Amino acid sequence: MHCPMTRPLLYSFRRCPYAIRARLALTQAGVAVNTVEVDLKHKPAAMLAASPAGTVPVLVLPGGDVLSQSLDIMRWALAQHDPAGWSRPVAVADDEFWIKTTDRAFKHWLDRYKYFQRHPAHPQAHYRQQAVDCLLSPLEHALNTHGPWLGGAQPVLADAAVFPFVRQFAGVEPAWWAASPFPAARAWLHAWLNSPLFHSVMQKTASPPPNL
Repeated sequence: MHCPMTRPLLYSFRRCPYAIRARLALTQAGVAVNTVEVDLKHKPAAMLAASPAGTVPVLVLPGGDVLSQSLDIMRWALAQHDPAGWSRPVAVADDEFWIKTTDRAFKHWLDRYKYFQRHPAHPQAHYRQQAVDCLLSPLEHALNTHGPWLGGAQPVLADAAVFPFVRQFAGVEPAWWAASPFPAARAWLHAWLNSPLFHSVMQKTASPPPNL
């Protein structure tokens, strides 16, 4: 006999930046979930039934509703509880700009920067510069102007949504990043990487039984 699902079920992949941002919001909101760590080469049939696109994260709510976009999961979680006011309107932070820039132009150039061998039309440095121009330079300016967070004195949704992708960028060439002319962005990233919240969402978790 299958037990009724009492918690949301999250299909996730530990290192995926989309999944990281979803887990950040769920944990920040104090929403307890059962997490299935997905093997991307062998995706669970139940996940594909819930979300045929086959991408993570996917959140299946106890009533059967499915959220298959990371930002939808973040906003749903913060609508349940938002103790630090991540979703509060802040004059200095344009969530839509930062998130759209990250998910569109920056992700495009980040993928080419990481996997430049697959895109031989340009050298790696070209793709890095495109990523810098579309996100890192504006991020540095915003943090210098209003920082230490995009929300000013405290993080907002945009900080949590952008951070996992900047983490990936910084990891491509760590020596270049350490010497890069972005001290405010490096300090911002360092604060995220050393936060208890980030450490908690990166813990390896055992998958629940398949009937959950």
